[in-house]
Amino acid sequence: MNGTIRVGNLFGIPFYIHPSWFLVLGLVTWSYSNGLAAQFPQLSGGLALSLGLMTALLLFASVVAHELGHSFVAIRQGIDVKSITLFIFGGLASLEKESKTPGEAFWVAIAGPLVSLLLCGILTVIGVATSVSGAAAAILGVLASVNLALALFNLIPGLPLDGGNILKALVWKVTGNPYKGVTFASRVGQVFGWVAIASGVLPLILFGSAANFWNLIIGFFLLQNAGNAAQFARVQEKLTGLTAEDAVTPDSPIISADLSLRQFADEQIMREHRWYRFLVTDNEGQLVGAMTANDLRTIPTTQWSETQVKEVMRPIAESTTVQFDQPLLEVVQLLEQQKLSALPVIRDNGVLVGILEKAAIIQLLQSKSQLNPA
Repeated sequence: MNGTIRVGNLFGIPFYIHPSWFLVLGLVTWSYSNGLAAQFPQLSGGLALSLGLMTALLLFASVVAHELGHSFVAIRQGIDVKSITLFIFGGLASLEKESKTPGEAFWVAIAGPLVSLLLCGILTVIGVATSVSGAAAAILGVLASVNLALALFNLIPGLPLDGGNILKALVWKVTGNPYKGVTFASRVGQVFGWVAIASGVLPLILFGSAANFWNLIIGFFLLQNAGNAAQFARVQEKLTGLTAEDAVTPDSPIISADLSLRQFADEQIMREHRWYRFLVTDNEGQLVGAMTANDLRTIPTTQWSETQVKEVMRPIAESTTVQFDQPLLEVVQLLEQQKLSALPVIRDNGVLVGILEKAAIIQLLQSKSQLNPA
């Protein structure tokens, strides 16, 4: 999964760590251990390092709690959470699909910051209401302030941050169009990205200071992800209202189960060089299997004339087909998830409509873009 390492499950949700996380863990551990050693000279080097590591792990636990906030609300809405991943910029909960309404999208987006604010409040109360002192009090203060910063940073109203998803939900509510919400929130996210880049570059140019170098990295992160979100929203909008049948290839590679292997070889393999895999139908036009050129090799050529395709074909599982009226956007997501380049399209009674190729969807999008340029 993009180079990530699976480390287990959290409440049934697959939990991954990106290798970049270990770099941040080391830097945070080193930074906080040095800070504790300077603030409390009585601490030994080993103890300061251990406390620094514990603080870093608790900080990342706060990030996980933030992502679990999003996840639990999504699950209550019937949305599966595919994974939670920790990486260099924090955490990411990957949801199976979007919320159905702007109100539901709002609550999924705001749940994470609310969890961070709640943790900040709890840690602050513990620090004030108890007799904790010394290094323990300092660690509590750091955890509280980081959770506050995590909530406030994520509330910046630009994608891909939580605030951007909140803004998307609000624009969706006002306009009735979720894609306009994504587009607007993406543009705001790009503005914040440029501001972050400028705040990192200007001190470097004017004063030779790299103190805000982290802002530069965050700015590029915001720019890239906001741009990707806007591009994906444009694709989604163009696919809205289209079904699988709209993208079926007109000259789909369909052959009859009663065809002899000799006829198949002469009429399809020798004459048609575009297709490698052919869909097989029975006399009623129902999909019954698939046939490839390689399957011919399993039968001696002397037997091709008396052997029919249905004796050699491979069956097709219903799970690898799509219904003709299935939204094209869902089909695209299915192709991506299963890493497929094509899927058979059938009707309710199993009758084959044709094959749907990823390339045909791209051509359909390009034709719609030419007819309706943005």
